[in-house]
Amino acid sequence: MQRSSGEPALIFPGLAGFYNATSDLWYPLIRVAAGAILVTHGWVKLHAGVAAITASMARSGFEPATAFAYGAIILESLGALCVAIGLFTRFFAAAIAIEMAVIAFIVMMPHGWGRMEFTFLWGIIFLAIALRGGGPYSVDRMIGKEL
Repeated sequence: MQRSSGEPALIFPGLAGFYNATSDLWYPLIRVAAGAILVTHGWVKLHAGVAAITASMARSGFEPATAFAYGAIILESLGALCVAIGLFTRFFAAAIAIEMAVIAFIVMMPHGWGRMEFTFLWGIIFLAIALRGGGPYSVDRMIGKEL
């Protein structure tokens, strides 16, 4: 049996208040989690140093390796932090989605689907965030502007 709004009837109707009170938290939860998880990768890159990341980029065939190293460090630290707080969300999420596509299809794909599927999934998540923007509870919403 469905409710008049087209939503299925709740098995436990007593939870309706909880669901109504928390229904707008799903998106910020996903945005914050995705950004915060990626920040850990940026943190590792920051501590490894530009020289080490540049060498890794060169081994993977990315030239100019230094530019790619700075791009990865900036996106996975500052960009991921901005996604987490919802500042310039569309720009950074789109850039990160592109980075994940490059990693998935150029770096990981030669090793098979099992190696690329995780990066591919993260790319899709960041693409979805780019399409949605900052959403509720974001700095973009607070300042009333977004890209």
